[in-house]
Amino acid sequence: MRGFWAAAVMAASVFGAGFSAQATETVITADAMVDVVKGKLVEKPMIVVRDGRIVAIGKQGTFTAADDAKQIALDGMTLLPGFMDMHVHISGDAETPFYMTMGYSVPRQTVVAVKNAQKTLMAGFTTIRDLGDGGYSVIGVRDGINAGDIIGPRIFSAGNALGITGGHCDNNFLAPEMKSKSGGVADGPWAAREKVRENIKYGANAIKFCATGGVFSKGTKVGIQQYSLEEMKAIVDESHQRGLVVAAHAHGTSGIKAAIVAGVDSVEHVSFLDDEGVALAKKFGTYFSMDIYNTEYTLTYGAENGVPEENINKERQVSQRQRDSFTRAVKGGVKMVMGTDAGIYPHGDNAKQFSRMVEFGMTPMQALQAATINAATLMKQENDLGALQEGFLADIVAVKGNPLENIAVTEDVTFVMKEGVVYKGE
Repeated sequence: MRGFWAAAVMAASVFGAGFSAQATETVITADAMVDVVKGKLVEKPMIVVRDGRIVAIGKQGTFTAADDAKQIALDGMTLLPGFMDMHVHISGDAETPFYMTMGYSVPRQTVVAVKNAQKTLMAGFTTIRDLGDGGYSVIGVRDGINAGDIIGPRIFSAGNALGITGGHCDNNFLAPEMKSKSGGVADGPWAAREKVRENIKYGANAIKFCATGGVFSKGTKVGIQQYSLEEMKAIVDESHQRGLVVAAHAHGTSGIKAAIVAGVDSVEHVSFLDDEGVALAKKFGTYFSMDIYNTEYTLTYGAENGVPEENINKERQVSQRQRDSFTRAVKGGVKMVMGTDAGIYPHGDNAKQFSRMVEFGMTPMQALQAATINAATLMKQENDLGALQEGFLADIVAVKGNPLENIAVTEDVTFVMKEGVVYKGE
């Protein structure tokens, strides 16, 4: 019992800030604030938060808050909207030996997801889209966060990622007699529709399918299209009919284009992009979500973590091509969101991608917009999330210094508020 109470006290010290009572109003001041809607830096901001939302915002000294308001002065810091990562896998760990994770039960995956949800929130990412887990583990974690049982970011979860038999979203690592088959496998338009319905039945509030082969699967080629256009259209139609945003994993050129034509909301990875793909994305209003940081982790630590040579070699094939495609997309004016594929590298390091987004073509403001207002618009949350504006949910983070001068300061978030509750830096 003594050990139990010691653990309870430790848990309270970790989670307590997130569940403490707050004053009627909270007033936050800082040296500066990034206005991602207008694309400018605002000096000496003051934000008033009540009941989880921003109720007033302006320059310090231009208005007053309630006398009993709680004051949070973040001197030397810049305020930003909570970051949004549109491609993560919080039930996976990059540091865990590759084959060991294949033996994880759904409860074990859920525990991993709880741990990584907290890491992600503390890194300043208040909203994420999880694009594939096993056994609906992340949906359980999402519901636990929403119920206040645990802490973590706001989660849009796809549940099982849809894919063809033997494709990237299937499990091809085990022997035939094991009869292993991933939960999202569906062949043919009507089977794919049924799988979308099944995911929604069990709580999915996003949908993902694999349009091409991928890096971390066995026996697939990253550039080869998997689902047919007819199957993709069935998935998109069924998902949109139910009001869900659809993401398509697509490295290869033909798969990228087919997914866009099928009507997906975002294409993930987009490694082998050509000018026609850029033109199609602009025509259809498709967002690109391109994970251009994690290649560094895979090529540096993959072998050490037990990743097979086949998969590391595929990473070598896409690494520079994907970064070149990112530059092509930015120059071409494609709509972009931040998607890091966290889980392929350690969770909590999501913000390391910001500097790569700037290195390969974006301005610091564009990179921040990709992770805020653009992501909110993709997820149809643009009236609640993605900006520091009156009426929006109070998802607010702060960093030391000016991220428009040095985007790398986003890698050390010192203050995190989600829906008016302070989780870090109070």
